[in-house]
Amino acid sequence: MPLRLRGKKKGKSKETSKLVESEEAAAARGGGEAAAAAAAAPPAPAQPGARLLFHTQLAHGSPTGRVGGFASVRELYEQIGQAYRIPAAEIIFCTLNTHKIDMDNLLGGQIGLEDFIFAHIKGSKKEVDVLKSEDSLGLTITDNGTGYAFIKHIKEDSLVDQIKVICVGDHIESINGKNMVGCRHYEVANLLKGLEKGQTFKLTLIEPMKAFAATMVEAGRDKNNPDEFAVALDEALGDFAFPDEFVFDVWGAMGDAKQGRF
Repeated sequence: MPLRLRGKKKGKSKETSKLVESEEAAAARGGGEAAAAAAAAPPAPAQPGARLLFHTQLAHGSPTGRVGGFASVRELYEQIGQAYRIPAAEIIFCTLNTHKIDMDNLLGGQIGLEDFIFAHIKGSKKEVDVLKSEDSLGLTITDNGTGYAFIKHIKEDSLVDQIKVICVGDHIESINGKNMVGCRHYEVANLLKGLEKGQTFKLTLIEPMKAFAATMVEAGRDKNNPDEFAVALDEALGDFAFPDEFVFDVWGAMGDAKQGRF
């Protein structure tokens, strides 16, 4: 999936410019280096050939890294993988400017100069048996452009909404044992739609790795001294360059845990 640079909005203008040339164009020229487009607004527009850099983190928690010079989602994933020494195939999807599984901020075909990229990588695998008691499951499925289809939306009060183990962001790895890796979202959706009503089928899902906050809170449930655990958490957070929004969420979750609201 080629990526395009989203220019800053001026009034009602919604124009976009190419981030770099498409993979097809580069291949036609024998695989030469792709040229970056100029930035949309001063004071420091990027010149042709300039390497645009973007900040990135793993969504569940990591130091901040930098990536740049990518022309497609696949190349972006490869660079993030190299930055954090993980296989690019571990990345399910990316969000922009939030570590949360927020499908309104899902990385699509455009990216802005000031966007911060959060990569959501594979976490736990889970298998769920689903009885298709209704014609519609209530799922909206999308894919990341590199072979992973995942759940973008679950309709409220739908069949799947009643199965709490199935969550937005889950990668659909297989259906009834049939491997879905490499399939586009519409192929996965059509397979699910074609299942007979009244049939029980098995979904193998991989959820995004849990955020650092959730992991620490889970561990903290076994702590006899919550204040001591809070000190340990504060020290752990100091080792990472987390954005303020993320740190506030950590302490909010800790407050909920102390009050027994989990």
